[in-house]
Amino acid sequence: MLTRFFAAALLALGLAAPAAAFETIAKTAILIDYDTGETLYSKDADKRVPPASMTKLVLADVIFSKLKSGEITMDTKFRVSEKAWKMGGSKMFVELGTEVRVEDLLRGIIIQSGNDACIVMAEGIAGSEEGMVALMNARARELGMKDSLFQNVTGWPAENHYMSARDLSTIARHIIQTYPEYFHFYSEKEFTWSAGSGIKPGEGDKATISQGNRNPLLYATPPGDGMKTGHTDEAGYCLTGTEKRGDQRMIMVVTGLASEKERAEESVRFMEAAFKEFRRFDVFKPGDAIAEAEVWNGEADKVALTVAQPLRLYFTPEGRQGLKVSYSYTAPLKAPLAAGQEVGTLTIEAPGYETRKVPLVTAAEVPETGIIGRIMNAVSLELFGYEEPQG
Repeated sequence: MLTRFFAAALLALGLAAPAAAFETIAKTAILIDYDTGETLYSKDADKRVPPASMTKLVLADVIFSKLKSGEITMDTKFRVSEKAWKMGGSKMFVELGTEVRVEDLLRGIIIQSGNDACIVMAEGIAGSEEGMVALMNARARELGMKDSLFQNVTGWPAENHYMSARDLSTIARHIIQTYPEYFHFYSEKEFTWSAGSGIKPGEGDKATISQGNRNPLLYATPPGDGMKTGHTDEAGYCLTGTEKRGDQRMIMVVTGLASEKERAEESVRFMEAAFKEFRRFDVFKPGDAIAEAEVWNGEADKVALTVAQPLRLYFTPEGRQGLKVSYSYTAPLKAPLAAGQEVGTLTIEAPGYETRKVPLVTAAEVPETGIIGRIMNAVSLELFGYEEPQG
């Protein structure tokens, strides 16, 4: 059995390698295509950094899973403990001893980034903040987020509390894919909560508190539609953001920016550049004959190889160098073969481009030949051996 490798340049299709000019001043960053999960740009994307309030993406994911499973509903109410009421930093301003609906708490977490709302939700679902942290760490492991570890549910500075830009893009994509019915919370620009402004029960009148979403992409032209900001002295100003234009959605993460103004300007510039620079090319679709493989003991001597899913690539138009596609399979393939059976690998390589591998599958079924055909093949192999096809 021989493994065959072939190579073909795709420059004739007008494709190009990503240009080095696409950059950001963020300390770490990543840009991915939502549909494929393909990384279009990265800058220290696997470095472990303090995620600040972007931690709340993972908290929200756990909450969404409980909603989807029916363990809780939007009308479920959780009581505000003293621990929750005393939380510092960004607040929803829930009142001590009151009960708050899950839907309101979600808006408090997502739109207002309320640390108090996070604790209420954690205690209500998992019994304690520590219990929710365990669920969040388990979810990170489940999703393959190898550079994430949580010590709290809010992103409050803590030793060994970290995420990477890549992991943040992973959880953002997972939320959009898995919970489309809840994604709208991330595009809401404001939430008004009638509460006691942090006063003790009975000490003053209730106040109506309106707070805006801090995500600058929501206010850009054209606007983004999510997801979460973060800021601490240690983390700097950060953003996990997403935007859809036509049928294309991008997800970006930028961390370690110097100010709220710099975060707003850089994130909007970064997203605009992403849609301007990276063009999508539909390279192969299922049924396209990428290669023709020899078949042993089959009713047909050859079978076309194709892709199981449409192969879409993003490239910048400036870079016109070095893009190659290679494919490999073990020759000859042995019948019987089912249509769509994985038999090889298609590899895409280019300078500055993360190597991507996708399965090669058979384009048609090839039944095994009858007994007479198998006998003749065996005799031929014994007399002449197997000659590797040329080409």
